[in-house]
Amino acid sequence: MDAKYITPAVTAFDEQGHVDMEANKRIYDWLIEGGMDGILILGSIGEFFAIPLEEKKKMIQDALDYVNHRVTVYVGTGGTVFEECVELSRFALDRGADGVMVISPYYFNLPDSSVLNFYDTLAGRLDGPVLLYNFPARTGYDLKPEVVLELVRRRTNIVGIKDTVDVMGHTRALIQTVKQEYPEFMVYSGFDEFFTHNVISGGNGCIAGLSNFAPEAASKLAEAARKEDFRLLRECQTRIDRLMAVYAVAEQFVPIIKKAMVLRGISMEGKCAQPMLEADKDETEKLRHILVGEGLIS
Repeated sequence: MDAKYITPAVTAFDEQGHVDMEANKRIYDWLIEGGMDGILILGSIGEFFAIPLEEKKKMIQDALDYVNHRVTVYVGTGGTVFEECVELSRFALDRGADGVMVISPYYFNLPDSSVLNFYDTLAGRLDGPVLLYNFPARTGYDLKPEVVLELVRRRTNIVGIKDTVDVMGHTRALIQTVKQEYPEFMVYSGFDEFFTHNVISGGNGCIAGLSNFAPEAASKLAEAARKEDFRLLRECQTRIDRLMAVYAVAEQFVPIIKKAMVLRGISMEGKCAQPMLEADKDETEKLRHILVGEGLIS
């Protein structure tokens, strides 16, 4: 099976709230050494929405230089200002990103015609791979399979999608609708628990957050899928399913993912951008219990 597990990496910040690039480099090494197939920087877990444009550019440049093609690197370039989205996407592609991932415009609920126009216009102004990012819980509307198919028909550089929905049936419909005509189109799930269902259905794996603190578990799952070792695949997916309890520790999961990384010994601050607060004592203890139970910390 064609299966990849890509990490939407957290962004480490310093005490002043600025991007801490040295800590981020340690994170990239941790993920690469843990066997991850790729890294997405400036995704939702990467808190793209809270980082100024020029600081994003510096982070992109530094990250691409540091990773230096050791693994696939995608860059999240979405935002509420269209021209800034174009500018940042061009910047990332020009500096060697393997593709840009663009969340559909958020704040207003949009009809399909507006979504088609947005991505069609954007992809037409870019010279490089574009991945769509469907996250209805954050945008207020869905990228329907038929809309995605139409976009792929219009623009050859629209090459994939991250489908962050809590119903696997939606992702399955994407796979069946788009891959029948465009088998190379990449369909990734946005939740770790759907990895195996995704690849067995003909998708490409997931871009999902547990791998930030458990890359060895995530990469082992992906390797089992590639080898079609179904006994190991079941065993690894079951472990990932248990780790999904991390998402229920607090209402906002980004601080919890960061705290899990700190507990695992990564030299970084657990600080998040405003308005998210660092994990508190009770949340940390709940998280510690889960990690100890899975043998990730002692």
